[in-house]
Amino acid sequence: MTVLVGGIAAVLLAIIGLFAWWKDLFVILKGSIPLILLLGGALAVYVGIDELKEKVRRERENEKEELKKAREELEKAKAEAEKMREELEKIREEKTSNT
Repeated sequence: MTVLVGGIAAVLLAIIGLFAWWKDLFVILKGSIPLILLLGGALAVYVGIDELKEKVRRERENEKEELKKAREELEKAKAEAEKMREELEKIREEKTSNT
């Protein structure tokens, strides 16, 4: 109950203060706008830099994955080429042994 009474008293004093110091309120608001813009801009820059770092990290991970896939495909192609080379050698040996 005391909190309710205290809250009502604070609201009444705030309303009286708004009317009594109306001009001063606008001076404070005008002075706080650049500060708010500065803080908001700094926050936006920080978030933007963080997003760029995250994007670069994701791109690097994607490049690493693509490189890994390319290496795996290269190893498969090398294995296939070696297999074919062995088959070709067998065919040549058979051909030379038959003649």
